[in-house]
Amino acid sequence: MRHDDREGPIEIALVGDLTDNEGDLTDKLLDVPLGGECTLYFDSPGGSPYCAISLMSLIRLRGLRATGIVTGECSSAALWPFAACVRRIVTPYSVLLFHPMKWQSEEHVGLAEAAEWARHFGNLETDMDRLLAVLFGVSYEHVSQWISPGRYVSGRELADAGLAEMVELENLATFGQNGLYGGRKREKAKPRSA
Repeated sequence: MRHDDREGPIEIALVGDLTDNEGDLTDKLLDVPLGGECTLYFDSPGGSPYCAISLMSLIRLRGLRATGIVTGECSSAALWPFAACVRRIVTPYSVLLFHPMKWQSEEHVGLAEAAEWARHFGNLETDMDRLLAVLFGVSYEHVSQWISPGRYVSGRELADAGLAEMVELENLATFGQNGLYGGRKREKAKPRSA
């Protein structure tokens, strides 16, 4: 079905390694009209940090009103496009892995080039971690507690921190009808008392 023929926002699945699907995901984001709405479904372990920057940049530069829903995993590089969404939804079983950036090269490089890669990735890691905090609307310190040394954060924890809305699994059937496309505004997640 063509996007023009369907009702509601364009739906895009970000499943698997983002890098392996970057061309297709880019095309699908470009199909969303400037300033338009879309729903992004996340079940991804991440991918290249450059892919993360590219997808996040497309969402922001095109002014997309994206709703991100973590249906399974949203880890590593997948966090940046998720954080760029204007509305973020998780379930109690959603999993998000925050960790320090990893880099690798499959090419044989000399010592000087390896040192330059290390310098570049050190700067890129700090810049991207700060950007992630800005996108989520929290302090750098808040996000860095999850990033270093690396932490799995549940959907419930993310919602309790006020960074996403929680939808309980038993409410999923009615949520799609009333919450996501029904036009009703939902309250922002409130921290639970311990």
